Amino acid sequence: MSAEPLAQRLRAAADAHDRAEAADLRLSVGELVRLHDDASVAVLLMLMSALTVVPIAGAGTVLSFGLVVIAWAWVRGQDRVPLPRRLDGLTLNETWTRRCLHGLAWVYEQATRWLRPRWTVWSHGATRALWGAWIALMAAIIFLPLPLGNVLPSVSLILLGLGWMARDGIALLLSTLVGSAAVGYTVSLGHLALTALAPVRGWLGL
Repeated sequence: MSAEPLAQRLRAAADAHDRAEAADLRLSVGELVRLHDDASVAVLLMLMSALTVVPIAGAGTVLSFGLVVIAWAWVRGQDRVPLPRRLDGLTLNETWTRRCLHGLAWVYEQATRWLRPRWTVWSHGATRALWGAWIALMAAIIFLPLPLGNVLPSVSLILLGLGWMARDGIALLLSTLVGSAAVGYTVSLGHLALTALAPVRGWLGL
C-alpha cells in the first residue's frame, strides 16, 4: 500500500477518534497494524519504529525483538511477517492512541508530498541483506537502556520504511545518516560510561 491511501485511512481514523464519545478509547499495536489493511514488511517496520518512542514500560524491549524478526524477513525477501502475539496485544492509553493516529497520518501525508521514486539503486533487491543488517543494528541500539536512545534509530527506521515504500533513495540515504548519528551517540555514551567507571575498575584491580 502506498503512502497516500494510508494517509487518508489514518487521518479518517484520527478524526473518528476525536469525535468518539468514549472517554477511554484505546488501540493495541495489532489494531494499529490492521488499520493499515494488509501491511507490508516496510509498513510494519515504519509503524513499529514509531512506537518505540512511546513511553510504555518495556515497549522498547518488546519492539526491538519484533524489529529483529522484521530484519530477518527483510533479508529473506519476505513482504509479509506475522505480528508476535505479545506485541499484538500491547495497548496504548487513550492519549497515546490519539497521538499515534495523528502522528502517523501526518507522517504519511508528508511522505505523499515529498517522497517519489529516485536513486532507485538504493532500493534494489540486491541491497536487502544490507538493509536487514541495518534494521538489526538499529534494533540493538533501541534495546539498550540509553537516555533518549530510541529516538535516532527510530527515525532512521521510519525513513527506511517510507523510503522503501516510495523507492526513494534520498530517504534511504537520510536513514543511513540518522542511523550513523545513533551509532555515534551510543558509542559516545559507552565511552563516557567506561571513563566514569575507570576509578572503580582501578580500585578493584581490573
